[in-house]
Amino acid sequence: MSQKQNTDEQDKTIEDFRRREEEALMQLLSEEKYHIPYINLATVAIDNEALRYIEEAEARKADVAPFQIIGKKLLIAAHAPSRSEVAVILDNIKHHGLEPVLHIASRASLERVWERYIELSNAEASAVGSIEISGDVIIELSNDIKTILDVKTKIETAGKDSIHFTSHVLQTVLAGAIKLDASDIHIEPSEVTVSVRYRLDGVLQEVIILPIKFFHLLASRIKLISGVKITNTQIAQDGRYSIFINGEEISVRVSLIPGAYGESVVMRLLNPKSIRVGMEELGIPNNLFKLIDTEIRKPNGMILLTGPTGSGKTTTLYSFLQRIYSKEVKIITIEDPIEYHLAGITQTQADNESGYTFASGLRSALRQDPEVIMVGEIRDHETAEIAIEAALTGHIVFSTLHTNNAAGVIPRFIDLGVNPKILVSALSLSIAQRLVRKVCQKCVTFRPAEKIEVEEI
Repeated sequence: MSQKQNTDEQDKTIEDFRRREEEALMQLLSEEKYHIPYINLATVAIDNEALRYIEEAEARKADVAPFQIIGKKLLIAAHAPSRSEVAVILDNIKHHGLEPVLHIASRASLERVWERYIELSNAEASAVGSIEISGDVIIELSNDIKTILDVKTKIETAGKDSIHFTSHVLQTVLAGAIKLDASDIHIEPSEVTVSVRYRLDGVLQEVIILPIKFFHLLASRIKLISGVKITNTQIAQDGRYSIFINGEEISVRVSLIPGAYGESVVMRLLNPKSIRVGMEELGIPNNLFKLIDTEIRKPNGMILLTGPTGSGKTTTLYSFLQRIYSKEVKIITIEDPIEYHLAGITQTQADNESGYTFASGLRSALRQDPEVIMVGEIRDHETAEIAIEAALTGHIVFSTLHTNNAAGVIPRFIDLGVNPKILVSALSLSIAQRLVRKVCQKCVTFRPAEKIEVEEI
């Protein structure tokens, strides 16, 4: 290694040490002096909409940064919360009808948010006339939607020359998806058109095809509200935003990947009502239901769900947690990401960039003295070993594993380097799950079975 490289490495080490020291100091001030929550904004999704309430120059002068809006609450990070400039900003926020919620953060955290102001100005230039995603507007639009055809009609009858057309399309598409219980919205550009599709009951169904000229404004609008880089179109990006309807938060996860004619956009809707599914409603046969119900109530062991992406594994795990939850039981989850918030349960989100992986999160969770631990997915040898160790030492562990069937769990664990003798003692239950379409209770009709149908039964 050259002397220059060695010096660069030393400088980097010193800089990393200073940053860690500052974060530790902010955390200490949070607890001992200011008594307000500490936040590390490197681990938080920044909401660009929040930036609109404080001008960049004003934010930099007062050492503050607005980073999220939750309902009527505006979350603000401050480096020195007692400064008079901060008090003035908080008063201004209240005049906007919002409730400011103050956090303490390092200057490095604030810089991360301040960088977004450039992004915001670019977005406003490219998305003229766009408006916020309003829960009230979504409710109003959804009142007249009963089918996919209604969504298409609402979009087609809007004035396409209006500067608000892009926002109207997005709001109508979201309203229809929420009303029809779609799990995903797919927006895919081709050479001359852009296709909008819903995933309903696991199957993609086309909503409308629009001219390609509307795609870039639509993509920019989605990027703006989901907090990703507006001008970058050549890398995959992930973001999120929330819609509040009747006091409930519907979280929307956004994924963008570059394509030949523009970015493919997928918005996944995480509706809280979709997880309010009791075990009795999951379609589990009676004999298996009794077995599962017995196993999830045991004081230790590992219960694994297997199945393809989108087969409902997370919903099933949450139904297990809700069934066994009580005030006497400590439950901790390590998820990536946290898809739904569950009352009374400690949920943490894995973040590989900050070093909080499934394995480190699981190890930390064990020090919290929980009875039940849920790990979003077992992907590697370290996570597998710690999960098995937890199951053998008086904890019940729920998790998922990517295998084709329930029996595939054992060879998969062996492939991950786990001792099969220990696995036998730890594994209580392995469940394979698939998503099956339900018969619509509104449109179902009955007829006598034909002869060939009877013979097949």
